[in-house]
Amino acid sequence: MTPLGPRDTSRGRHESPEERADRRWNELLQEVRVIQTGVQILFGFLLTVAFTPRFPTLSQTDRTIYVVTVLLGAATTGALIGTVTFHRLVTGHRLKPETVVWAGRLAMVGIVLLLATVASALLLILRIAMDDTAVPWIVTGMVAWFMLCWFALPVWVLHRYSDRE
Repeated sequence: MTPLGPRDTSRGRHESPEERADRRWNELLQEVRVIQTGVQILFGFLLTVAFTPRFPTLSQTDRTIYVVTVLLGAATTGALIGTVTFHRLVTGHRLKPETVVWAGRLAMVGIVLLLATVASALLLILRIAMDDTAVPWIVTGMVAWFMLCWFALPVWVLHRYSDRE
């Protein structure tokens, strides 16, 4: 089953359900490794901001955006690390296919949270770096770009090519 529903695998690989679960787990683990590195760097940077000399001069609005951004970064980290701890806790109980599905869902939650974290961080940084009137438009444009790259294009490819004969 794909994140968007069942998929006909009769034309694909010839693998047992266990082999498919192992392959999908390895693919998911590689994906999480890639995204987790970026999340750790972003979250680490966010944690240091409160200790900079300029932080006390931020407006209350900017401090609120900062706190929301840090909380989103923490939630993102939790969801992505949750994929690995989920596997660790259920390993050995013959639940690999179910583990892959649930860990995949956690990874997708992590990706959505990452989108919110990046948007919030952009909002904060751009509010400090430039004219406030352009900031919402720039952040909206970047969020639209991320949504296109991360969600719309893969869904379009899935729809476009999954029903081929």
